[in-house]
Amino acid sequence: MTGDPLDGVLDEAGKLLDDVVALRRRIHEQPELGLDLPTTQAAVLEAIDGLPLAVTTGTATTSVVAVLDGDEPGPTVLLRGDMDALPMPEDTGLEYASRVDGAMHACGHDAHTAMLAGAAHLLSARRARLAGRVVFMFQPGEEGAAGAKHMLDEGLLATAAAGAEPVSMAFAIHQSPNIPSGMVACKGQAIMASADEFQITVRGRGGHASMPHHAGDPIPVAAEIISAIQSMVTRRVDAFDPAVVTVAKVRAGTTTNVIPETATMWGTVRAVSARTREAVMTELERVARGIASAHGAAAEVELLPGYPVTVNDAAAARFALDTAAALVGERQSVELPQPVMGAEDWSYVLEQVPGAMAFLGTRPPGVAPGDVAPNHSNRMVLDEQALPVGVATYAGVALRWLAERPTDDAG
Repeated sequence: MTGDPLDGVLDEAGKLLDDVVALRRRIHEQPELGLDLPTTQAAVLEAIDGLPLAVTTGTATTSVVAVLDGDEPGPTVLLRGDMDALPMPEDTGLEYASRVDGAMHACGHDAHTAMLAGAAHLLSARRARLAGRVVFMFQPGEEGAAGAKHMLDEGLLATAAAGAEPVSMAFAIHQSPNIPSGMVACKGQAIMASADEFQITVRGRGGHASMPHHAGDPIPVAAEIISAIQSMVTRRVDAFDPAVVTVAKVRAGTTTNVIPETATMWGTVRAVSARTREAVMTELERVARGIASAHGAAAEVELLPGYPVTVNDAAAARFALDTAAALVGERQSVELPQPVMGAEDWSYVLEQVPGAMAFLGTRPPGVAPGDVAPNHSNRMVLDEQALPVGVATYAGVALRWLAERPTDDAG
């Protein structure tokens, strides 16, 4: 292919806006949770029907994998959009608000899915000029169900490379209302944190609340453990390789005059390196058991590993930023100064192939930064006028990668 592969891409993406918005709103009204998203899957299949794609659906999940082969052989690029919602109410007042009680697209996966379908249309229209393969990964179960891992276990990368080159670039977009609308942000190395969970049960001896000396009260022990965990983070973790430990739930007791036998706490650990992630989990267990022992109690610690750190390939991240800059201008393509402490199962894909995740700004116009309802808020809304930038960035990364074949710079 000759000429600039990005010529006309943003304009073409803009012409798809109505269809992208319609698909996004359709999915938004019918949010589904976890790995089983039959209504969303049907909407995706309908949206890409008629395109020159080889489409397969998952058996372990309601995933969709669509393969677009150009007229000439070349590299393989994987593009991902996640499809699942969150188990929470919606209070936005939008005319297309969730019609499903207790479920809401509060993280923008409806937008990711619609933008990826838009990119499939844009790239299909350019098929004759493509030298290589583009794989569209429509993924269920990002919100805690490890849908990406399920798709990998089911043979995603083998399907992507069947009869073609292995995937040499994997790219995903996540929308963010905290970033100005239409801006693309990315960084090399760690971009999102790991996410692990823990449960600590302090076991003492029950008794009468008026005679604590005859019992072994687990509640003050649990309180001391919570405080010690925060001291542990500030004193045992390198400030330049940070971690966050949050105890988010505590349960103990049944009434006012009974000292319970147990007190249980649950929480999460976030880190941006594998080294700190492992160290914090080890320290968490040591602190809990040590403090409980000092009070004559016992601590049962259950560590529940979750998503790994999402680590962008440095060259792939720079490639994505340069692509965005060529599409929307240097001022709208920015390098993130530090990672985001949220987590992503895109991390599983990036453990196996070089690639990157970028953020698309979707802050609604006229909303001040301090007034934004962020992702996972029951009032989260996004600026749909930013969606063509996402469509163009998905498509632009694939077009440039296939045209320039920069495989020697990645990895």
